[in-house]
Amino acid sequence: MTMSILSLLVLAGVALLALSVFRTRRMAAEAERLVPQAGEIVPVAGGSVHYVDLGPRDGQPLVMIHGLSGQLQHFTYALAGLLATTYRVIVLDRPGCGYSTRESDGLADPRAQGRMIAEMLDKLKVERPVLVGHSLGGAVSLAMALDRPERVGALALLCPATQHQEAVPEVFRGLLVNSPKVRRLIGATIAVPMAAATKDRVLGMVFHPETPSQNFMIGAGAALGLRPGAFVAASADAVALAAVGKAQTERYAGELRVPGGILFGAADAILSPSVHGYSMQVHGLDFETLPERGHMIPMTAPRECADFIIRMAAKAT
Repeated sequence: MTMSILSLLVLAGVALLALSVFRTRRMAAEAERLVPQAGEIVPVAGGSVHYVDLGPRDGQPLVMIHGLSGQLQHFTYALAGLLATTYRVIVLDRPGCGYSTRESDGLADPRAQGRMIAEMLDKLKVERPVLVGHSLGGAVSLAMALDRPERVGALALLCPATQHQEAVPEVFRGLLVNSPKVRRLIGATIAVPMAAATKDRVLGMVFHPETPSQNFMIGAGAALGLRPGAFVAASADAVALAAVGKAQTERYAGELRVPGGILFGAADAILSPSVHGYSMQVHGLDFETLPERGHMIPMTAPRECADFIIRMAAKAT
């Protein structure tokens, strides 16, 4: 009798797991239908980079690098178009995100991502771009500026992750899965249905104190987060940033020579403006804030972000 009950429980568990896998695959296919590939894909060592190339080809190049759990639509939603009349605006999916790929979780390291993006830019013959990095994209931009300062014109960082910190924002704690195998198991089964069920609460936390942007799931590409690979990439990104953040922070004093600045929403609930922004003035970066704005200023304050980027682009040498 006991064995029969145990067998039934096992079968029920297997059935639930199979249902989760089926739902995950269906939701992933729907996400790609709603938000299809927007641009071109360039193969690089370790994967590929998906990008869109806007504006005049002879304009000063701006390269936009999105944050954790994001995709290039975070910039094309509102900000990129404000700049593409004058600048060459290259907006990309970070390796592993959106329609870009990476061959292993080890390439989640911001320096590795920076190397892949740099290879893509070299193939496009983009010289001395202004790097516009948002959130985790700021850490990748800084890694590129540290590793090849002669190839970066300036930095225009929006709410960037610049410092090592022990505490992970509550909204991202579920991403801290150290095992690549467990990461993929979660991604293939429960991560996507859970993300769909909690998306409104999560968006409220990320945008706080502002209101989430309209049509965020499609217009800002967030539907692409409802895929197994999106969870795997975000988890690897979060773990990698926590592992290498201190080493990168220690390099600023002697190696950060690229001009530019940082713009924060003064009410950012994800990354502290004082810790991640104000502290970088000693390393030569300007620091500005937008009152009553939160973490997602590329979408909630695109005009202010565009004005800031224009000022930072003028610093390029």
